[in-house]
Amino acid sequence: MRPDQGSFPFTDDHGTVWLAFTDWGNRSLQRTMICAHGLTRQGRDFDALARVVGKDIRCIETDVAGRGRSGWLNNKDGYNFETYLRHADALLDYRGLQEVEWLGTSMGGIIGMLLASREGTPIKRLILNDVGPFIPKAALERIGSYVADPPAFANLNEAGAYLRETLADFGDLSDADWSEMTQHSVIREPDGTYRMHYDPAIGDAFEGPIDDVDLWAVYDMIKCPTLVLRGANSDLLPRDVAEEMTERGPKADLIEFEGCGHAPALMNEAQIGAVHEWLMQFEPVEEEEDEDMAANAPVNDADGKQSDAS
Repeated sequence: MRPDQGSFPFTDDHGTVWLAFTDWGNRSLQRTMICAHGLTRQGRDFDALARVVGKDIRCIETDVAGRGRSGWLNNKDGYNFETYLRHADALLDYRGLQEVEWLGTSMGGIIGMLLASREGTPIKRLILNDVGPFIPKAALERIGSYVADPPAFANLNEAGAYLRETLADFGDLSDADWSEMTQHSVIREPDGTYRMHYDPAIGDAFEGPIDDVDLWAVYDMIKCPTLVLRGANSDLLPRDVAEEMTERGPKADLIEFEGCGHAPALMNEAQIGAVHEWLMQFEPVEEEEDEDMAANAPVNDADGKQSDAS
């Protein structure tokens, strides 16, 4: 399975930015899932998962503005969730998607929660990878410590070593996993060095005092089936928060993965399998809906030709 890469322009009062995505799977599939990454990451983090899930559900990996192949914002104050929500709406409109499933890691999960809390939301199922409606400020301070001033690397080996250290909480990944992640995480400069593939200005939000994030009011408005994934050693999604998420709002299902913190990389067979299995449990419901539609479809006309469905 080979992915298709694309991009489209988004224009607002701050100018035009090109937003990139990677589209996996057959467009004839009835279900589509948007995969949204974390703060400093990019959509290709989901490649391993998309190769498996994409056989049954079309997967579209989005590069949030300022990351990966998406353009950088001219107005650096625009790196906020209000902007990201407008961009998400634009992506769905550009791809002609009225209903989707949403898998979001960290920041991508917050975008998903905000979208899913809307009246008439396009999100029919939501997967939150190691993020919830309450985030302790200590975890945010830790992330902020390495976002704003990323180093330059002389070669890919240096970049890979940096990622292994910085993203150690992703878990015990194979050398091949780290290599693939490194290639998508950095970009080569004209002088032959490498830098992280994001706009350093995304770290401006971490300047100054940082407070806990409390989005319980948003979470309680979510009605769609929800799955929460948690790294057993996560500092960003405390266990008590994850457990409370199973008791209020959408009353999410919870799966915890040992051997990782923030956030499960969703690259190994067990983690991918857990996501795939949860998603596929809803397939019989859609099949029943299809059967109901078939039962109500127009009958053949007098010439033996089937009339078009209305």
